Amino acid sequence: MSVFDELVGQAPVVEQLVAAASSGAPTHAWLFTGPPGSGRSNAARAFAAALNCEATAPGATPGCGQCKSCQLIAAGGHPSVSMVSTENVTYRIEDVRELVTTAQDRPQGARWRVIVVEDADRMTERATNVLLKAIEEPPPQTIWVLCAPSPADVLVTIRSRCRQVSLRIPPTDEVARLLIERDGLSPDQAAFAARISQNHIGVARRLAADPEARRRREQVVSLPLRVRTASQAVLAAAELVKTAQDDAAAESEVRLAKDQEQLRRSLGLEPEEKIPAKLRSQFKRLEEENTRRAKRAVADALDRTLIDLAAVYRDVLSLKLGAGVELINEQLRRELTDYAGQISAEQALQCLDALNAARLRITQNVPPALAMEALMMQVIPRRIRG
Repeated sequence: MSVFDELVGQAPVVEQLVAAASSGAPTHAWLFTGPPGSGRSNAARAFAAALNCEATAPGATPGCGQCKSCQLIAAGGHPSVSMVSTENVTYRIEDVRELVTTAQDRPQGARWRVIVVEDADRMTERATNVLLKAIEEPPPQTIWVLCAPSPADVLVTIRSRCRQVSLRIPPTDEVARLLIERDGLSPDQAAFAARISQNHIGVARRLAADPEARRRREQVVSLPLRVRTASQAVLAAAELVKTAQDDAAAESEVRLAKDQEQLRRSLGLEPEEKIPAKLRSQFKRLEEENTRRAKRAVADALDRTLIDLAAVYRDVLSLKLGAGVELINEQLRRELTDYAGQISAEQALQCLDALNAARLRITQNVPPALAMEALMMQVIPRRIRG
């Protein structure tokens, strides 16, 4: 199975990356852009695997997914491939300097040292300037891959030195097909998960596998339909924040367990074996890192919550305009039809604007409770506001 299999609906991008990996002299700096759910990080990881793939058969396409190098990169354990992200609002200068130092090292057991910065849009101008010289004059065997939502999210001085790759949200049927083939879902399960995730493969897989995640999402998207007064709006805001916190806590717990399991394997410890005193500091460090990730995890969960709420108002607009298309929240068609009769198309658009404003406020460190309260006050149907 190729490392590019998960990049469904991205055939031109796959062709571009395969050609670059096969060339023997790929561009030294890349910028992968695309909206959330387009698979920027997956594409970057697949590209790193293709660059270092060990498949040597005549006519073999790089990125076989079966060789040791491809498997190590997929598991995040290759010594010459760094997948970098920040748990802070922005990258620290010292973090970027460390990356620049890493870029000088020769690749170990690989053709290329690949450094993937998964959220390059979180770099401040000062941090970007530290990175600029390393991208302008990279070591001969180092390749930088920066990921961001759009080219405008990266300073022009960096953007102009990178080869750009633009990804798009994959079609619903392609996401469903992947879930059927790779995850063994039934066609109905796959179609439902693909639709309500708005074609985000990672989210779709999680919603399909986790009934509690589906329950939390259903709770979120039904909230605006029940808000009629200011007091209900305040209570709904608190519920949104709590749901996001619960979602983030569940995800962090899974991630910590996975990190601990990997650390045990690397240290040669059995799953139930007691941790020796001299190794406890390493596990303690993992727990501390997980705690530091908590704030970012809540912000990310809130952002996903706001994306789900935006789908409610897109559905409402579809109903108001008589578009005759399948709704994202088709399972709530009756409730959404009733709600659409209570607000105007203008208010639905204003609610979408309020959702975008709330997403921006979260990134600017506005307390989540305040941002959500301001949002929920906007969704009270005006025609029955009392």
